[in-house]
Amino acid sequence: MSHVLNENQINHITQQMIEWRRDLHQHAESGWVEFRTSTIVADLLDKLGYELALGRDVIKDESRMGLPSPEFLAQQELRALEQGAIEKWLGYFSGGFTGIVATLDTGKPGPTVGVRVDMDALDLQESSDCGHIPSQHGFGSINHNMMHACGHDGHTSIGLGVAHYLMANKSALTGKVKLLFQPAEEGTRGAKSMADAGVVDDVDYFVAIHLGTGVPDGEMVCGNDNFLATTKFNVEFHGRPAHAGGNPEEGKSAILAAAQATLGLHVINRHSGGASRINVGVIDAGTGRNVIAQHAHLEVECRGENNQINEYMFARSQDVIKGAALMYDIDYHLDVVGAAQRSVPSPEWVSFIENKAQQLGCFKQVHNGFGGAAGSEDATYLMERVKEHGGQATYMIFGTELAACHHNDKFDFNETVLENALRMLTTIVLSAPEFADSH
Repeated sequence: MSHVLNENQINHITQQMIEWRRDLHQHAESGWVEFRTSTIVADLLDKLGYELALGRDVIKDESRMGLPSPEFLAQQELRALEQGAIEKWLGYFSGGFTGIVATLDTGKPGPTVGVRVDMDALDLQESSDCGHIPSQHGFGSINHNMMHACGHDGHTSIGLGVAHYLMANKSALTGKVKLLFQPAEEGTRGAKSMADAGVVDDVDYFVAIHLGTGVPDGEMVCGNDNFLATTKFNVEFHGRPAHAGGNPEEGKSAILAAAQATLGLHVINRHSGGASRINVGVIDAGTGRNVIAQHAHLEVECRGENNQINEYMFARSQDVIKGAALMYDIDYHLDVVGAAQRSVPSPEWVSFIENKAQQLGCFKQVHNGFGGAAGSEDATYLMERVKEHGGQATYMIFGTELAACHHNDKFDFNETVLENALRMLTTIVLSAPEFADSH
């Protein structure tokens, strides 16, 4: 028998989600330093009665990418405490191990369902314009160069809302529910470390979510399938300084190597197998006009329509960088700071969710897939891990009205989307045994 959603609970939790979202928005924390966020989430889940796995138990250290310096991590722990981080939980997350997995075990036979939400903000200074609603209503970010400009404050709040509803209706559940609160999605840095830690190895059915991303307000995508595989990497070139006028022949220019690499990267042959991308987004070098530059820094990303194309782009990128360094007789170091795979949602699981979404009647339109602009998302590591272990997985998008595009300093979303997401995700978890029985 299908569970009928409790409207009083839905309405009450929706108001709580808005409050949580605004608090998280005001205290935005970027990847690997979500200390305040993680302690608050852990405390709420613990009080609800969830079994918690925290920090190093859900984050594999060797798989973390793009980690800030130890000094920055320590500084941000202190900042988080000053802003209300709960000290009893902070030790679990110290050093940037800011992941959480909350498990509800009903003790009754049934499938294990996993839901992943991400928690991190962007390295972006939020607009203080009076027309920007978070500024207008007093919940704009108070943290310098940290802003929830991609909706992850909403994602975390949805995860907490789902946790509250499911625990309040535990008697209607069977099997297990695992709620994953992931750090460092921006830059595709965090999911691989959770996948490698094995947190979804027992998950039968998996869902990851996002708000916005070009999907119209009130519409929903059940199986977003256009993510590109990607590798993000930094390159440091190390040359030899010299006076540019007095003895230039003694110098080895890191700037010239970086410039040569930049041009070379952008003319890599494209792959016939599908879409490919390359971009040098940052080049930083030199100390003065009369000095042969000793150091140069590049921040680069490549992408591919599938894993093989991305691997090709990355391999060719390494060849180009090595060649540029050899040409100017300098040393270099390449560091991978982020990565994501290509993952295709499981068709049967997507169709089941589509049917449930249509039955709910709260969406203007329900889409099986979506052909919007292609980006990358590291939840694909978790999706692929679930599928490798025999499970099914998908990535859902909840459309909403946006004040500005993602990663913009005036980004904001219509908070009515939180309720629709709560309805959908609780329905999926509650009806998963039905799907399991039919497969």
